Amino acid sequence: MQVLQVQLEIRPDPAEVGRARRWARTRLAGSGIGADEPLAETLILLVSELVTNAVVHTGHPAVLRLSLPLATTGEATVRIEVADASSRAPVPRCVDGDATGGRGLALVDGLADRWGWSREDTGKSIWCELDRCTSSPNAASTACGGGVAAFQGFAYEAV
Repeated sequence: MQVLQVQLEIRPDPAEVGRARRWARTRLAGSGIGADEPLAETLILLVSELVTNAVVHTGHPAVLRLSLPLATTGEATVRIEVADASSRAPVPRCVDGDATGGRGLALVDGLADRWGWSREDTGKSIWCELDRCTSSPNAASTACGGGVAAFQGFAYEAV
């Protein structure tokens, strides 16, 4: 299976979040993931959350990387990764209903099939993955990856 790996350098500026979303949308379309697919929006939301965390919480430039499968059949994984120069670990927070922030990692945890982070030589990398599965045109869902239900080509788990 062929995988398209692309990256975008991000400045420590909140305006970069919108630029990262626009850039990711064009890359998704180039890999055969249509912008009108409901879970394409999930991928864009994950990009937005990870880039926002890097921009807001580190104050350092970052690099957004996408690994997108090019095959139209078979199981595949879409990976989103943001590397930054801060060595501070990401910390999921519990916030009350009135808070205007602090839910990013909870969203990533709820939407991605897997996520994590690792230290790198110059900082850290935070990543998440969505499994893309084959489904027949007549089926609303199919099993993928240990019985996780698939919807329109991507795996999801109800939480």
